[in-house]
Amino acid sequence: MLCGHTVLHTNHLLVCHPIGVYGQPCHLHVELEHKAYWAIKLFNFSLGDGGTLRKLQLNELEEVRNDAYENSRIYKECTKVFHENNILRKNFEPSQLILLYNSRIHLFPGKLRIKWTGPFIVRRVCPYGTVEVEDPKNGNIFKVNGQRLKPYLGRCVPEDETISLNEPVYQD
Repeated sequence: MLCGHTVLHTNHLLVCHPIGVYGQPCHLHVELEHKAYWAIKLFNFSLGDGGTLRKLQLNELEEVRNDAYENSRIYKECTKVFHENNILRKNFEPSQLILLYNSRIHLFPGKLRIKWTGPFIVRRVCPYGTVEVEDPKNGNIFKVNGQRLKPYLGRCVPEDETISLNEPVYQD
């Protein structure tokens, strides 16, 4: 046992005899109770059992970590499949009308602007997602990444309804 800077030696009479730091003996009488002595004795001499218990605990911890890693891998695969199934596939045909996403940064916009410009006309679909687009206003042809395009569905004009407020009409 170690008390501060002194080493304690016990004998069978349960009296501690400390040896000082410089090797000179000093007397410090501490008597231990019988139960405490046996508890300390059991604790100090069961190193083999404690070692095997610690190995079992470490193995259990490693199994839990491996299971957690496996579960996170399965979760990642499932979310990847779900995400890939929900991605819209964009197939463009020549002479189709499309909108182009405007990704310019406006630091101080005066008013809110729509980020989709167009409509443009698809001239040719190149491999690996590149699309040749023509501007119908001035005839410019340029290549664009297909991820920046979406189909143009036409202008949505709400139908006007008129209601006469002069005299109510009751239907029988």
